[in-house]
Amino acid sequence: MDDAATDPGDTDPRDAAPQYVLPLVVRLERDAPPERTDALEASARAVLTFLTDPRSTEPAGEWHDAVTAWTDGRIRKVVRRARGAQWRRAEALDGLTLQHRTATVRVFPPVPLDGWPADLARLQVGGTDFDDTEPPAAPAAGTPVLWLNPALSMTAGKAMAQTGHGAQLTYAALPAAAREIWADAGFPLAVRTAATAAWRRLATAGLPVVHDAGFTEIPADSATVIGDHPALRH
Repeated sequence: MDDAATDPGDTDPRDAAPQYVLPLVVRLERDAPPERTDALEASARAVLTFLTDPRSTEPAGEWHDAVTAWTDGRIRKVVRRARGAQWRRAEALDGLTLQHRTATVRVFPPVPLDGWPADLARLQVGGTDFDDTEPPAAPAAGTPVLWLNPALSMTAGKAMAQTGHGAQLTYAALPAAAREIWADAGFPLAVRTAATAAWRRLATAGLPVVHDAGFTEIPADSATVIGDHPALRH
């Protein structure tokens, strides 16, 4: 699923920069699909783990230049699916794998929009939809939550890209001390769909909001995710 976060109504100088994409691949075996919520949470945690890895953050890190080029443009993410031999080939490429309960997601260094490695370019973007077998429980008190807009219908792949955006924007909004605490804990978080009235309250709470660029599934500038971290509550 192809996605980018944007700022509503703005002409952004990032659009003039060369555009890169952060590839994510979800493991989707026929006999063991992940739970939808697990996959959405795995995507968010994988993005945060990748972006805070020394290979991304250190100037001499092997992913640093690609990450910098990517963040100079839109923070575009694409979620594809793989199984069997496809997954094994994807795992052999440079990247980082995160397993979260039933879901496994691999993140790769950003690539130019038209410069995908062949083994990733062959993977399907469609078909990344799956469901929860049971409704997820309420998040534990104090857990950072990425709230999905209840008015939007998104495939799991689309929502995975959006929660990746939401996690990234939430981390960027945190004070340095809170970032460090969250990272040291392994980025615990929950993804849930907000109730309609709660979404309206969240939208006016000064929290990070993801606005979709409108490439797929939903209209441009749609608010898709709100990042609700306790350290952002005043």
